[in-house]
Amino acid sequence: MVFAPAPLLTVTIEQQGDAPELHLHPGGQGVWQTRMIAALGVPVTMCVGLGGEVGDAVRKLLEDEDVTVRVVRRESGTGWYVHDRRDGERTEIAEHPGAPMVRHDIDELYTVTLTEGLRAPVSVLSGPADPQVVDPDIYRRLAADLSANGGTVVADLSGPYLEAVLDGGVTVLKVSHEELLDDGLAKDDSVDALRDAGRRCQERGARTVLISRAGEPALALPEDGEPLLVHAPPLELADHRGAGDSMTAGVAAVLARGGDLREALHVGAAAGALNEAVRELAGRVRLTPLDGGDDDG
Repeated sequence: MVFAPAPLLTVTIEQQGDAPELHLHPGGQGVWQTRMIAALGVPVTMCVGLGGEVGDAVRKLLEDEDVTVRVVRRESGTGWYVHDRRDGERTEIAEHPGAPMVRHDIDELYTVTLTEGLRAPVSVLSGPADPQVVDPDIYRRLAADLSANGGTVVADLSGPYLEAVLDGGVTVLKVSHEELLDDGLAKDDSVDALRDAGRRCQERGARTVLISRAGEPALALPEDGEPLLVHAPPLELADHRGAGDSMTAGVAAVLARGGDLREALHVGAAAGALNEAVRELAGRVRLTPLDGGDDDG
């Protein structure tokens, strides 16, 4: 189950030859994670809140996705953005994250999400584009209630949402090094500082912490065992956007199939490196002890 409370309508202008093209897609962290989980062959249900004319459009677009979608009709409008990529760069033309969800909407979405989460072996908690859209307390409640009922909870969050799931308890916390810096949880981006920040997250309620580091090897702090550096295959990527979301999805998909953490790290790193070649790349991922020693090949 993927909790994606506030997906977006994404509008992108591309250039194909002499003609511009307009692309409409449902977007946002939870949508991207859901797509990757489905692409890895794991059945997935996404729980969302949608409202207004934009929400109606997103709902129709989600019907084309190869996933199950549980929709709560919200009183306030769904967010959107318009990007221009005709020159090869991503230029924002306009955006609106959506209006804050009211208490009634949040309560209904919580009930639907908890129900689906109790049915699933793994639940992924993803964040909205703007921290004002959804009350962080729903994340604390979901993390606590799903964990208390034997669920595996994977969270990919920052800011007040990260604080909320730490209070509730989470099986795997994925966070980027930029987010740790922005939230004041790490003093700098050195491996030692990030490891210390991850340890503090474990002390506060995360069992395993996975820290993505853009183009550098990710840092994994397992619940039991020494810290690991996760080396993805060397590739020249056109865009790092979404790589962390794909990593989270890969980890969740393996855990949902009953795989262990090391396999999950292999697939997660491969998914973050290049979506279309995950299975081949997973065998090329290396896990090395942070403090030296032999790797796992």
